[in-house]
Amino acid sequence: MSTQPNTSRRNFLKQSLLAGGGLLIGFKLYGAGIAATGEIENAALAAASVDFNSYLSIAPDGVVTIFSPNPEIGQNIKTSFPMIVAEELDVDWNRVKVVQAALDSSKYERQVTGGSGAIPHSWKRLREAGATARQMLMEAAAKRLKVPVSELSTQNSLVLHKASGRQLGYGELAADAAKLPVPASVKLKDPRDFKLIGKAINNVDNGDIITGKPLFGMDFYREGMLTAMVQRLPAFGMKLKSVDASAAKAMPGIVDVVRFDNKVAVVGKSTWQVMKARKALQVEYEQESALESSADHDRLFKELLDSKEATVRRQDGDVEAAFKRAAKVVRSEYQCPFLPHSPLEPMNFFAHVRADGVELIGPTQTPDRARGVAAQITGIAPEKITVEMTRMGGAFGRRLMADYVEEAVHVSKLAKAPVKVIWTREDDMAGGNYRPAVRYRFEAALDAAGNMIGYKLRGVGINAGNPTRENNFPSGSVEHLLIDSVEHKSPITTAPWRAPITNFLAFAEQSFIDEVALAAGKDPVQFRLALMDKAKQSPVGEIGYDIDRMKTVTQMAAEKADWGKKKSVHQGFSVYFSHRSYVAQVGEVVMEGGKPVLKKIYAVSDCGQVVNLSGARQQVMGGIVDGLGHAMYGNMTFKEGVPEQQNFNNYRLIRLKEVPDIELHFVDNGIDPTGLGEPALPPTGAAVANAIFKATQKRIYHQPFIEQDAMKGVS
Repeated sequence: MSTQPNTSRRNFLKQSLLAGGGLLIGFKLYGAGIAATGEIENAALAAASVDFNSYLSIAPDGVVTIFSPNPEIGQNIKTSFPMIVAEELDVDWNRVKVVQAALDSSKYERQVTGGSGAIPHSWKRLREAGATARQMLMEAAAKRLKVPVSELSTQNSLVLHKASGRQLGYGELAADAAKLPVPASVKLKDPRDFKLIGKAINNVDNGDIITGKPLFGMDFYREGMLTAMVQRLPAFGMKLKSVDASAAKAMPGIVDVVRFDNKVAVVGKSTWQVMKARKALQVEYEQESALESSADHDRLFKELLDSKEATVRRQDGDVEAAFKRAAKVVRSEYQCPFLPHSPLEPMNFFAHVRADGVELIGPTQTPDRARGVAAQITGIAPEKITVEMTRMGGAFGRRLMADYVEEAVHVSKLAKAPVKVIWTREDDMAGGNYRPAVRYRFEAALDAAGNMIGYKLRGVGINAGNPTRENNFPSGSVEHLLIDSVEHKSPITTAPWRAPITNFLAFAEQSFIDEVALAAGKDPVQFRLALMDKAKQSPVGEIGYDIDRMKTVTQMAAEKADWGKKKSVHQGFSVYFSHRSYVAQVGEVVMEGGKPVLKKIYAVSDCGQVVNLSGARQQVMGGIVDGLGHAMYGNMTFKEGVPEQQNFNNYRLIRLKEVPDIELHFVDNGIDPTGLGEPALPPTGAAVANAIFKATQKRIYHQPFIEQDAMKGVS
């Protein structure tokens, strides 16, 4: 990548400290020599190395370069992908160089980071890439040593012939091996022989992050590029009427002002100049559709829940008859608000539209989508569009969208210049894409023995599509079941938000199951296990989850937390299946000064084979902290189409001191990896809310928790 920094964060930090902190007074620009050094190293490496396949090359000095094709969002994939290749290659990890590959879907197929699907999708092909290179190296060694391949083995970048004690390094075999035909099939390692996979390996970017090296989209700079900021609509439901840009154009450093769709972009030589000029724009807007408010949404949800027009997602047995003969019926409603994604690195992207192609560089979860929108806007063939991926400073689904890429392409095309579009945090929180707001109505019918004989769920949402997961638990364990949904279309833009739909559905469902268990006079964990046993022994209809895996994490979490055995500690349980993996959690709350205080969360995850234990732990902990923080404090409200929270001064995030002790466990079952970036988040809210109910006898039905009765007085 030809990325060049425009400043050293380390020098910036030094100068900020010297200035007394908080005052940005100047940077030390990198000299051209530093960038040139990197280019020479890359060129020399490229010239000397031998490519074995799309994923790896080996240099004569034995250094192995492994290309990580998927975007790095902070989920450790840039380390985990190369680990899988290196494991099968049997290479010395200390001699591995990891490089972020550019978009090339003909080589790598799926270059997407989202849905916790990257490793499950690529697990086998990554292993085969490493094993193929290893096999070719062994065949080259066999010819050099004049021995059968069967007498050779590998270890730490060496091919060994134990009978004679001779050994050859991968570097000295690389050129010969690359000339050999690629084997049609290779034998993969027995997982019992894994040396890297399952171990805790440091993220390959740690050193660069700590020392402030340029890795992120915001760091990208190229001599001659311009900066742009876009003036967006002030409210959802408005459209652009007119713009007078004369004052902005006359300001120092401003090169152009361009208009596209309902947006106006100011283009200039520096961010500061562009930011000031954007405020000088004279823009008029007019209303195009309804300007919705959160108060309207509350009324709307009630109407949708009572609507006779619903899409049936699943129906088993005779639900109405089951409810008529029930000894007891439990009904509850749960509601969640819109939420922004809030990545710490605001949106940004670089585009250079030329007559013969387009160059795109920046943070994206979906580089192929970025290329697609650029092709659509410019009419240039996709094969003439390149996409280089920078590391992302958070995304949580926000960068699955390509709206900010579209802006960069539009502006570069209209300004006829290489342009980097930069958003402020207010731009993203006020004009971005949000988690849909949804409301659920649950109903359960119990017989005289406390068995759940009927179950109903209606999910309603704003731009939420289907807000249910109809084949998920407890479906399959209830003879009479009805799940349906109703959607409201709104001009408020929504998008996938970490663990889409399940991020709140899990809280609602697992809180309701807790209510039903208590209404039945049964222990919540045993109540769930009984439902799983029933689904196993006499399943009703389709089941979208693995009962045995769900049961295992449930039992393990209860065992690790000493469920029900602790005095003065109030425990809440939750278990959920999402994104192919299973996570059970126990939250523990104690009463201090008459207030509930969360002390600890136990989490047991079944994500199949753990690739990097360090990354796995970070993802589970991160998911729990993210889930806890947004459940406790996350709230975005609208008034006349305008988001009322537009920065962190009034959008509350969890603070370090509010994170409880977290104890993690992983199930070792030998199953191929099944995804881990999202599954730990969904169960957290319910584990905590159920524990708070135990402590206070007050049930939490809405997010954010901090505003609910059970939490009154908690600071």
